[in-house]
Amino acid sequence: MPRSVNAVARRARRKKVLKQAKGYFGRRKNVWTVAKNAVDKAMSYSYRDRRNKKRTFRALWITRINAGARLNGMSYSQFMGKVKANNIELNRKVLADLAMNHPDAFKAIVDKVK
Repeated sequence: MPRSVNAVARRARRKKVLKQAKGYFGRRKNVWTVAKNAVDKAMSYSYRDRRNKKRTFRALWITRINAGARLNGMSYSQFMGKVKANNIELNRKVLADLAMNHPDAFKAIVDKVK
């Protein structure tokens, strides 16, 4: 008696991976074993870099706040210490946006914490 295999599920699984590999170069887009490895690697990179993106943006915000604070005669650490001491509930993302796009509003915050 021949053994039973679930060809429908196997084909669906392979189609799903090959669909994810669409746009890859060479055999990575249409050969099952190569595509599976490429998609697995891509998924691990995307998982890792979703977390790295948060670090990168925080560093960018800190750089922008530092630049804005120094234009107003303070360092980043002094500014953030005084912001926390004065219970100003603005996060770094908002402060960086103010420093970049609304320097007058950022200057008002600096004047308030001085």
